[in-house]
Amino acid sequence: MTQRGRATRPSGPAGRPRRSDGPRGAPRGDLAARRTRLREVIEPVVSAAGYDLEDLSVSRAGRRHVVRVIVGADGGISLDAVADVSRAVSAALDAAEEAGGDIVAGEYQLEVSSPGVDRPLTLPRHWRRNVGRLVKVTVRGDAGDRQLTGRITAADDERVTLETDAGPAAHPYPELGPGRVQVEFNRLDELADEDLGDDTDIDDDEDLEDEER
Repeated sequence: MTQRGRATRPSGPAGRPRRSDGPRGAPRGDLAARRTRLREVIEPVVSAAGYDLEDLSVSRAGRRHVVRVIVGADGGISLDAVADVSRAVSAALDAAEEAGGDIVAGEYQLEVSSPGVDRPLTLPRHWRRNVGRLVKVTVRGDAGDRQLTGRITAADDERVTLETDAGPAAHPYPELGPGRVQVEFNRLDELADEDLGDDTDIDDDEDLEDEER
């Protein structure tokens, strides 16, 4: 689910695209600082809408930047909700730039989406939101690490319960590496309204480079 800000962000009454007077490639530290500033503006907007900011990245695509925002919620997030968040984030960025100057130098494109099933499960809420799904995860132990595949049957703030061939077992989160949802072809109909990955495409004639995360 991706709501894209396709048009170059305008500035001023003439609607001219924003351009940077500096060199094309921004230093890595500069991109990191811009990402921090973007989070300060975007995260309160996402939280006020009742969602979680799962990821924020700034990358360069040709002569412009791409600002990618991933938002999630219990029960998932619809395309209409993604569109609403995109408009709210866009308005907040406009207001912040009017008050304090460009946050992203030059032209940029805003992309807002929900998490795809290929995103790793790293926080308790990620596990909770995937109850019923089959996952693969590394379990750490005194005897060494082992790969485990099981279905999430329960998850709270402390641990997750996985049903495997050996039966159910509860695992505290510190024992677990990032979980990976396994796509089950006999359940693809349940995933029809969800992203199977980050499918957002940049203009074909522009190469994505210098990605900062």
